[in-house]
Order: sequence, then C-alpha cells, then structure tokens
Amino acid sequence: MNYSSSISFFFFIILLVQLISISSAAYNEQDQNKKSPLDVDLPVGDIGLDDSFASSEILHSDEWPSSSYYHRRCPNKNVEKIVNKKVKEWVDKDYKIAPSLLRLHYHDCAVRGCDGSILLNNDGSERRANVSKTLRGFEVIDDIKAELEKECPKTVSCADILAAAARDATVLLGGEYWDVPLGRKDGRVSIGKEADIVPMGHDNVTTLLEFFQSMGLEVSDLVILSGAHTIGRTSCAQVQDRIYNYKGTGKPDPSINEKYLNFLQRRCRWASEDAELDAESPWKFDNMYYKNLQNGLGLLPTDQLLLSDKRTEPIAKALASMPSFLYGQIFGASMKKFGKVNVLSGDEGEIRTNCNFVNSHSY
Repeated sequence: MNYSSSISFFFFIILLVQLISISSAAYNEQDQNKKSPLDVDLPVGDIGLDDSFASSEILHSDEWPSSSYYHRRCPNKNVEKIVNKKVKEWVDKDYKIAPSLLRLHYHDCAVRGCDGSILLNNDGSERRANVSKTLRGFEVIDDIKAELEKECPKTVSCADILAAAARDATVLLGGEYWDVPLGRKDGRVSIGKEADIVPMGHDNVTTLLEFFQSMGLEVSDLVILSGAHTIGRTSCAQVQDRIYNYKGTGKPDPSINEKYLNFLQRRCRWASEDAELDAESPWKFDNMYYKNLQNGLGLLPTDQLLLSDKRTEPIAKALASMPSFLYGQIFGASMKKFGKVNVLSGDEGEIRTNCNFVNSHSY
C-alpha cells in the first residue's frame, strides 16, 4: 500500500468512528425529545474533535461555550429561533445571501478570532479593507440584532448572531445542522490591514496550512472547510489569471477541464462578472465540490491544489466518495471547532447594541 492510499485508508477509519459517534449522539438527543431551532433532531454531536465542549456544556450549561447560554439571560425567548426566522426570511427573498453569511463568518473568525470585528463599520476597519469589498450579508445581521435588542436588550452578541446565522444559512441550502456554542463577546478593535492575511484563492497549500494552524486548526479542517465552496460564487477577477495567463505563461492552467475552461473564458471575459464556485450544484450544500476537483472543475487555484498535495489529496478524495449528508455532518464539526477561534468572553469584550459600532462610539 503506497503513502497516499495508506493515509486515505486511515482517514476512512477515522470517518467510520465519527459516523458511529454521530449516530449515538443523534439517538441520545432523540431520546430526550429535543428539537433544534430548525425543527430537526438536535446536533450530530462533536464528532470527536474536542471532548472539552461536551463536558463544559454539562457542567456549566449557562456559560461559554454552551448552546443554552442565553436560556437564563433571555428568558422565554429562544434566541436561535429568532435568528433562524430572520435568516429564512432573507434567504427566501434572495437565496444567494446564504453563502454570503457563511463567508462573512469565515472572514470574521479569520482575523482576531470570532469576535464580530468584521461587522464594525468605521474608517480603517476590516469591513473597509480591499479584501472585504465583496462581502455581503451585513444588513441581515443588523436586522437580526434589531429584533433581538427588542426582545432581550444588551444581551446577545453580534459575534454569536453571525455564528448562528452562518449555520442556519448553510442548513437552508441543504447542509446538516450543527450545534453552535454561544457566549462570545464582541471585540472593540477592527484593523483593515489585518484583513490582508485572509487567503483569497491564490496561495499555495503550505501557506494555507500555516494559516489554519495559526488558528489552532489542522490539515483535515483546511480540506473540510474548503468544501464551503460547494455553494456561492466569486468574482471573475479572482480567476482571470488562471484561465488566461497562468503563472505568467500567457496560457491557461493546464489542470482545468477543457470544457470547463471554455465555459470560464466565455463567462469571465470581464473581471466584474461572477462565476459559481461549484460548477455542478452551486446552490446546494453537498460534497460535489470534491467530486468536481477530481474532474478538473475546481474554480480557484487553491481549490484544485488540494488534489496535487500529498497532505491534502487523500482527505479530499475520501470526502468525495462519502454520502453528502455525512460530509455535511463532518463539515459542521469543523465549523464548530472553527467557531471557537480566539473567542472573547467575560470582560475581554462587550455586547454591542449596534453591530456596526463599539458601544463607546459617539455617532
């Protein structure tokens, strides 16, 4: 057995163990007749990524991190149901806002951690940075925040709203539900230059791995979370070099499927146009992204590179070969882990009354 197949086999064994864990967790939740804000059986469990989550929720059910964090802080009101209701209203009007909310959460956590800093709207903030110009969904978070301020003033953080909204938006496009631990505080600092560290689709695998490791994440998390590109779209400006002048050669990237290349060259004549990240099912959350990579249908350079690096290739292939629902559960587990990156708690942050400004701001 060669190196690649050995790693792939090992990864399959891990996934099998995780699936057993998922089934057990789901059974236990059904026994307790618990329902999620989306009226589906509550969470698939932690999938073995961090046992401290489960023990923390049992011992301190109203403290971070806990899905019941707001139960006593916002009595008689289900915070997550309010978030879900609002997200559904927006997605019903514009389904393309769903992947935008997931991306917004990613950009938030990637800079300073999951502290809502991407939402601050002042000169020099992350939101005003060049890499953030195509971000959408801010108005959704503002709408949710306004509703929650009426129901539970000065209680629910913008960072928590964004984390829950990203989950609900994903589920509405066919993804699997995951439990979002709540209790984050909002940060008071947002620096535009810091947003430049966010990968924009042109990095090599080593750079991506180092970026994820800096957040306490692993190789598997990089590959699993890259699957978020199974929904949504990107600016053609991000792929024009790849389809017209790859690495300055004056030719397209030879790894692109020929028919797909012809399509992209017609679609992306202008940098201002958009292209779907998933060529087959761009508005359905599934594992088609990984199957596309095997057929040369990865859109961004960093997408297709996952199949050309021995550290990521076996994981990507394993994810391509499993049922979409199982991938969705594994994705949710990595998102739960990602949502803990450098969170603020206690006096480290605040609960903003307006997600656009820190509370001390005089506007």
